[in-house]
Amino acid sequence: MKNTLLFVFMTAIIWSCSNDKSNDNGTDANSIVGTWDATELKIDDATASDDAKNGRDALSYLTARDCYVITFIFKEDLSVVAENSVNYIEVNVNAGGIDIPCPTQKDTDSSTYTFDGKVLSIVDNQGMTVSADVTFDGNTMAIDATGLNIPNFNVSGQLVFQKR
Repeated sequence: MKNTLLFVFMTAIIWSCSNDKSNDNGTDANSIVGTWDATELKIDDATASDDAKNGRDALSYLTARDCYVITFIFKEDLSVVAENSVNYIEVNVNAGGIDIPCPTQKDTDSSTYTFDGKVLSIVDNQGMTVSADVTFDGNTMAIDATGLNIPNFNVSGQLVFQKR
C-alpha cells in the first residue's frame, strides 16, 4: 500500500500542459527538474489526526538521520521516477526508547508528469492523474498534501522536499 501511495502521487501528478515557461509568480517550469527528497510534513497539530502526526514525526526522525523515504526524480523529458520506502518503515520499541531504522527496501515506479510552474500532475500505471499545487523557495519545494493518497501524509498541509 505504501508503494501504491507513492506511485499514485508520483504518477498522478501529470502536468497541466502549458506553452508558458513560467507562471504568474515567475517560477520556471523547469524548476522541478532534479532529484527531490521528502524532508518534512507541515500540518496543523490542532486539526491533524494521530496518524498524520505519527507520519510527520517518523519523517522528521528519519530525515534527521539522512534517510529519505520518498524521493522523486523529475527529468527534462517529462518522465518521473518515484522511490518510496514508506511501506517498509518499522518502529522498534525497546528499553532504550523508540527506534526507526532506515528502510533498506523501496518501491520504484516510473511515469510521466506535467508542470506549468504552479500545478504538478502525475499519471499512475492505472491511468489516473493526481494533481497538486507546488511552491518553490530556492531548493525547497512544497506540495499541497491534500489528495496525495500517501498514508499518514494525505492531510491538509504541505509535504516539503529538498533538492539534492
